[in-house]
Amino acid sequence: MKHISLLLGSILVLGACASTDRLTDSQRMEMYRSSAGEPVRDFRFFGSLNGWTPLGERALVVWTRPNEAYLLDLAGPCQDLGFAPAISLTNFSGQVSARFDDVIVRGGGSDIGRIPCRIQEIRPVDVKAVKVAEQELREANVEERQRQPEQD
Repeated sequence: MKHISLLLGSILVLGACASTDRLTDSQRMEMYRSSAGEPVRDFRFFGSLNGWTPLGERALVVWTRPNEAYLLDLAGPCQDLGFAPAISLTNFSGQVSARFDDVIVRGGGSDIGRIPCRIQEIRPVDVKAVKVAEQELREANVEERQRQPEQD
């Protein structure tokens, strides 16, 4: 029985170490919102995304280039956004427009019956500011953990 307790304790410690650099969903959302500019009507889309990050059920960040990102606020909850292996964006002639275009969740079985997620608002993200904020939040999280006394 003692060996099982030690094993479980080791797993919990390793799990805590693996997640030390992770930001909470609320930290990530606040970081992107504070780094986003004023709303824009649309943005140029080059046919494929360089990356994307879900921010709950009603928002996500998409990267169109390594140093170009947009915060997309959705009109309502987007089914399976946090678990999707891929997404796509509708567009017209290479422009993604607020209130006209959608985020489409892809993968995880059949896409039949999935409701597209309408883009309500588009805000350009200051990618350099995000990188600085991420680093500061990670450092603050590490300092916080270092100050907490170890529990036996």
